[in-house]
Amino acid sequence: MPSGLRLERIADRIRQEMSEMLIKEISDPRLHQVFITDVRVDRELAYAEVYVSAVEGASRSKEVLAGLNSASGFMRRTLATRVELRAFPRLRFHWDPTPENADHIERLLSQIRDEPKDK
Repeated sequence: MPSGLRLERIADRIRQEMSEMLIKEISDPRLHQVFITDVRVDRELAYAEVYVSAVEGASRSKEVLAGLNSASGFMRRTLATRVELRAFPRLRFHWDPTPENADHIERLLSQIRDEPKDK
């Protein structure tokens, strides 16, 4: 079993390569303005959990996940040629609400800062 550091390096490499593929190689309109927020690889290297988000937010989550699932075979084959592993993990895609939550919190904090202070 690979060490935790090796798993992190594999996950980072997968995230980097997938991000480039989304920009340069995949022309599916459902995957326009989609970004990968995180990749986690399990200890057996059987699955890579890929967390994604889109500029428009959760309103496109089903569309984006459907597009990624339809492109997963192509992505896995391409990644297997670029990342040196004996057996390449299967890709599982998940929606990541973190960017939307962070934006919401930032807006709330901005409102609090902009409110007039009662003395």
